[in-house]
Amino acid sequence: MKPDYDLAIIGGGINGAGIARDATGRGARVLLLEQGDLAQGTSSASTKLIHGGLRYLEHYEFALVREALSEREVLWSIAPHIIWPMRFVLPHRAGLRPRWLLRLGLFLYDHIGGRCALPPAQTINLSQSPEGEVLKPAYTKGFVYSDGWVDDARLVVLNARDAALRGADIRTRCKVEALRRSGGQWQIETSQGSFTAGAVVNAAGPAVLDLLGRAGQETRQQMRLVRGSHIVVPRLFDHEKAYFFQLPDGRIFFAIPYEEDFTLVGTTDRDHTGPLSDVRASEEEVAYLCAGVNEYFRRQITPDDVVWTYSGVRPLVSDGSGRPEAATRGYRFEVDGGEGEPPLLSVFGGKITTYRHLAAGAVDRLAPLVPAITGTPWTHGAALPGGDFPKEGQGDLIDALHARRPDLPHPVLRRLVRCHGTLVLASEGPVGATMAQDGEDFGHGLYAREVDWMMREEWAAEPADILWRRTKLGLRFDARQTARLEKYMAERRA
Repeated sequence: MKPDYDLAIIGGGINGAGIARDATGRGARVLLLEQGDLAQGTSSASTKLIHGGLRYLEHYEFALVREALSEREVLWSIAPHIIWPMRFVLPHRAGLRPRWLLRLGLFLYDHIGGRCALPPAQTINLSQSPEGEVLKPAYTKGFVYSDGWVDDARLVVLNARDAALRGADIRTRCKVEALRRSGGQWQIETSQGSFTAGAVVNAAGPAVLDLLGRAGQETRQQMRLVRGSHIVVPRLFDHEKAYFFQLPDGRIFFAIPYEEDFTLVGTTDRDHTGPLSDVRASEEEVAYLCAGVNEYFRRQITPDDVVWTYSGVRPLVSDGSGRPEAATRGYRFEVDGGEGEPPLLSVFGGKITTYRHLAAGAVDRLAPLVPAITGTPWTHGAALPGGDFPKEGQGDLIDALHARRPDLPHPVLRRLVRCHGTLVLASEGPVGATMAQDGEDFGHGLYAREVDWMMREEWAAEPADILWRRTKLGLRFDARQTARLEKYMAERRA
């Protein structure tokens, strides 16, 4: 009997959504299963960077850095509404890595990854630049280099939406309860019913080993679960560059402009031993990040200044590294299934910058085992939904929306474009032609029409899905506004 789907993917993070998109575009009938919301775990808890990982050069991970750097401009070109370049200020700190070593690292960073449109690194005199005014007087020399910013949760949602537009079946809040081989195919029991598939991808992220165990499979692969925590504080500086800082313990952290009025600071690296259902920043981690800020900035902060924290567990391939920050950010595949058995491909590790390349590699591995998969990798040149405009054209798109909706304040116009791209101009898109078409304003420019769009087209079901993943308006909403949104969404679900 023919299975319901050629390929079932378990896990609605960036790897699962990316594989679903690639495989659907190559002809497979795809089912994506996620027990919560898309990007509810690790994939919405990153440092929001598309980067090669400058510090990975110290660990001689040249292949990983090269792969990630080569993806920066590819991803920028296919999703310029949610990905854009950012310049990073790297102050030199006496007694830590010498300036010649930093300059050598930046030279390699500029030249091993196919940089084209991004500007190169350069030295900077912090004592005579705006970027140095907010720093303590001891920091007078440094460098500026290029990397990229990404709205991580929206990257997941847009990959899933593109997969759905191409025919994939995306099911959120659908927990896999049992997984077994039966009659030459996979039998999958879920909270939404039973499904069959010719092959399965285990993209469960931190739960990858748990899912293998429930499927009755064994592996020699070992994972290291590392918690990365971040804090958000009121804006520490007025320009649009980010900072890359070194600390005396050998670690690094970033301070990044965030949502107009805030600064994002992170990340920590702590081995996570608790349940995956309880991942949060500890008081020690919050204090550590505040202390890092106070090492560099003139303005001092305390944990009382923190307006939000978030944490995610990175599923890293265990490579014997002593310190969690030294563990590899690379990825591996493992395919299980003998002759005549339906295959199971498990994904171990990975990082958001390399997700597209990882997805193409996973589908390539499956192609000889899944007859429906045909063709070659294609996602490098295909825009994600809303990303079909020039990669430096975000300003022009904001102007076009302003011409259509002059009643909307500029911060709202900018947020809408950075969420939806060209879809803001579509007649049936998330933004109406008039305020009357937008319906109720729940606060801060979040209108009923956009809420309906996110529920209908982006699988949002609860206020947190919209306020903390589809947008970051949770930073601005008060309890009354959140309660009104919750009531509205419950009425729409009824």
